[in-house]
Amino acid sequence: MNITELTSLGAPELQVYGTLTEAQLRNRLEPAKGVFIAESPKVISVALDAGFEPLSLLCERKHIEGDARSIIARCPAEMPVYTGSRELLAQLTGYTLTRGVLCAMRRPQPLTPEEVCRDARRIVVLHGVCDTTNVGAIFRSAAALGIDALLMTRDSCDPLNRRAVRVSMGSVFLVPWTWLDAEDGTAAGTIHKLQEMGFTTAAMALRKDDVSIDDPRLKATERLALIMGTEGDGLPDAVIDASDLVVKIPMHHGVDSLNVGNAAAIAFWELAKDFRKLL
Repeated sequence: MNITELTSLGAPELQVYGTLTEAQLRNRLEPAKGVFIAESPKVISVALDAGFEPLSLLCERKHIEGDARSIIARCPAEMPVYTGSRELLAQLTGYTLTRGVLCAMRRPQPLTPEEVCRDARRIVVLHGVCDTTNVGAIFRSAAALGIDALLMTRDSCDPLNRRAVRVSMGSVFLVPWTWLDAEDGTAAGTIHKLQEMGFTTAAMALRKDDVSIDDPRLKATERLALIMGTEGDGLPDAVIDASDLVVKIPMHHGVDSLNVGNAAAIAFWELAKDFRKLL
């Protein structure tokens, strides 16, 4: 093990754990050098199982032979392992570590929407969903309930944001995803791109012509793309107008909508259940 005992926080190699912003970690100018942070032994293990490359580890001293032991054993022997007291590490990261272990990992090379969706039958598009907790929860539901892939508009939260990764319990590593860009730069253009890829598009919104989430037409659709909007304003009118169908979850007591994370779980169960192999 290549263990470094920290006595100060000024080393440049520690910036990934403290001073770099999420945008800097993503490194848009040089994506091949992008990094993300996985937190907790369970989440790090899921990332390793999925083939992600570890770059360094940060943990409390006691975890080297404790919670981090199995993680360290799976990493290259020359990979740096930085350690120190809980108090010192909290000064670096700005928070007390969850179970005391963080891992900096290499971002994967981005795939195209066509690559991600090549064999997909049920996909989800997150259009401007920017809350990290909601994105993490949506990925966890997608992995559990049989969604094949997720596409994100550029104004959505990065799924490899530290908090989104943690909330998803590593599910962001299990479901293929990528960014969705419209060639014409318009909101409706994202829908047209999906339709060109062979998907029937279903926008989750409230309209006079909407259909229920259990409508037989949805279940009979060979390739379906469910589009979900922001936590506050929902989907832009241009996206709804361009979609093939408008879909709602029927509700009671005058409630018109659910949190997008809760709505996602209900919709995923209903729309993917005919394609799941039940155990």
